[in-house]
Amino acid sequence: MANDAPKPLLSDVKVIELSGEPLAMGGRMLADLGAEVVKIEPEGGDPMRRQPPLHHQTGESLRFQAWHAGKISIEYSAERHREILDLLKGADVVLETPGWVGTTEMSAGVVAFDGEPAELAPGAVWLKATPFGLAGPHAQWTATDLGILAGSGNLYATGFPERAPVRCAEPAAYTHAASEAAFAVLAALRAGIPQVIDLSMAEAMAVTNMGGAGQFPKTQRVGYRMGPNIGRTREAWPCKNGGFISFGLRGGRARLKNFYILMEEFKKAGLETAAWFERDWEKYDVNEVSDEEITAIEEPLKQLFMTKTMSEWYALAAETNLMIASANTPKEIYENAQLQSRDFFTKLGHLPGFPKCWVHTRSTDNSVAATQATQTAPEANSATIPNWPAKTVTAAAPKPICAGLKIVEFGAGAAGPIAARYFAEHGATVIKVESKNRPEFLRMMAYNTPHQLEGSTLFDALNPGKHSITINLKSPDGIAIAKKLIHWADAVQENFAPKAMKGFGLDYESMVKEKPDLVMVSTCLNGQTGPYKDYPGFGSQGAALSGYNSLTGYPDLDPISPFGTVTDSLGPRFSATALMAGLLHKQRTGKGIYFDISQVEIAAYSLSPWLLDYSVNGQYISRMGNRSLLTAPHGVFPTQGSDEPMGDRWIAIATWSDEQWAALAELIGLGGNYPTVETRLEHQREIEAAISAWTEDKQAVALAEQLQALGIEAVPVYSFADQFNGEPQFQTREHFIKLNRPVTGEFYYERNGFRCSASPSGYDQPTPLLGEQTDHVLSEFLGYSTEEIIAMRESGGVE
Repeated sequence: MANDAPKPLLSDVKVIELSGEPLAMGGRMLADLGAEVVKIEPEGGDPMRRQPPLHHQTGESLRFQAWHAGKISIEYSAERHREILDLLKGADVVLETPGWVGTTEMSAGVVAFDGEPAELAPGAVWLKATPFGLAGPHAQWTATDLGILAGSGNLYATGFPERAPVRCAEPAAYTHAASEAAFAVLAALRAGIPQVIDLSMAEAMAVTNMGGAGQFPKTQRVGYRMGPNIGRTREAWPCKNGGFISFGLRGGRARLKNFYILMEEFKKAGLETAAWFERDWEKYDVNEVSDEEITAIEEPLKQLFMTKTMSEWYALAAETNLMIASANTPKEIYENAQLQSRDFFTKLGHLPGFPKCWVHTRSTDNSVAATQATQTAPEANSATIPNWPAKTVTAAAPKPICAGLKIVEFGAGAAGPIAARYFAEHGATVIKVESKNRPEFLRMMAYNTPHQLEGSTLFDALNPGKHSITINLKSPDGIAIAKKLIHWADAVQENFAPKAMKGFGLDYESMVKEKPDLVMVSTCLNGQTGPYKDYPGFGSQGAALSGYNSLTGYPDLDPISPFGTVTDSLGPRFSATALMAGLLHKQRTGKGIYFDISQVEIAAYSLSPWLLDYSVNGQYISRMGNRSLLTAPHGVFPTQGSDEPMGDRWIAIATWSDEQWAALAELIGLGGNYPTVETRLEHQREIEAAISAWTEDKQAVALAEQLQALGIEAVPVYSFADQFNGEPQFQTREHFIKLNRPVTGEFYYERNGFRCSASPSGYDQPTPLLGEQTDHVLSEFLGYSTEEIIAMRESGGVE
């Protein structure tokens, strides 16, 4: 009977984690999926064990607890060197952050990105994550979350026009890099090609900009900071008693109901105005109305939102499916009925309120155990070294890591398409199911331009390398085609609202009866179950509900989200990782699996240390500009060129030791002052003023090179224009791929953040026109005859 017990999804995957904080969450993600993850700590233990927040009674690091639950700890020592080398020979995956504090350097110089798999673990996929990549003019630059964000373009675009660009108080660059790393290693492992993967954290974070740099030649948008706005309208709104909500005044079919619900609230509050009650909301287009009209719409709405608390507005939203989201703090997150219903939190050992999982799984035979943390982080050096047999290495011809895979994508927007783009970039055949009668909203964004449904640069940026097929999912023939596609595919990804796929008869429960080995992921804002599963929303609502708004911005200004609506950039990495884990499971067992992912849950999961601080200590940090609890100075400072027509200019600077500070202090005229980090934290205002006075007449790139030569973290805050127009690291890594698209012409598509030593990647075709490959897919992939295709067009099944 014991052999029939459910097994974790990745129960036979062996991972060695040599890395520091940037990849810690990635190792946790793999452990949650069932991999055996052995963390090799430096002598004396990982410095992260001393990093706040700290448990108010035990003094242990809640950050370390959050990211190392479910792992095994082995502390490196000279006596154990040989045993650890033997362990490496049995590893499937090795995670490393070369040069990072907390990283164990097994043998400096032996493992290099030279196109050959690592010698120390010849059968493993060895991923090396660095701030800017292993090669290029900035490969040796030092950077933490602050500098990585500066180099990515995301920092430049986040914040307020009257202030310096601003970061999230939790390290968003690490969570994006770690989740991308999890996908990368599983994809390479499934491909069966031991090799080195070079992950640039800045490049991974650049992709969160939704193709901003690649779009620059057409849009000329450098990434201007817009404060509480998204586009022309406000997104963050103050409420009664000091809270905030997220609500978008953008139009469109999906948002039409919002206006009618709010009009009822205007009546109840006695705040009727002509701007609201004499407007045809069905024809409202935010791109067509004047600035004066937007002001007339926004002003009474500000008054209305001040009549209720943010919790009262969210309760109304949950009841009516109004697209309002509260800018949650940990208090509201722990009280959230949707998260409670999905058992997002658990008591793990002595830690209450532990975010236990990032994905929910189902299998038809219940052979897969729950994907979640099952034990707290280990004590240092708390385990004997496992006895892993050395892996037998067989030669494999170089090929893209997703070559041969067939993926069907249902859905719209950003989160689903970006996840599928990972597969397309790395060699999979991706079929995007669309409709001409109901085009997805990103295609509609440029409908009033000459290219209409083909004119959206955002849609273009997110969908290269795919095939587009247009069918009518309300037609029997359209459903028959969709089912045939699902049978043809290796995996299915969908990001519709929960009711949609079930309404089509294409949900997992329906299709697994026809295809028992179905691998499928569903991702939406709140997941497929729970009282608020049908609550509609986009990335801006997800950022608010998960806590990112509370952590991003300045304490005296409105809360905002990192540029790009963070759940739309984190969500794809998690769903692509889940789908690849399912494909690996299917390859090894022949069995399928279903994944249910909530974008709010994965974003909250990425903030686990912040949440644990509240559940354990009853406290939490809030937005703090660019300052850090760990060190000072840590900020963004003006440089020469702030009056240039393409935007202002800034540099990110941080010191992480007394020696680094002493070197910087001499340059800025504060030599001998504030010699300890404690005194620097007490005098941040004076230090920041001195740095700003010193940097404001200097050129950012030259200044960064000067300070980097002294070992000081200093990175220019690049705009989208800077990245496109010659940022050298992006050019070295061939980040942009220029392709010519029918109708719209030349476009620069952006690659994701990792490169594989034995597996080429990129895009061989531009984003498809609507339905461009319909006949090809029907005939060549699905085997329909010309006569059958004509008949299905006549029936309306093929559009």
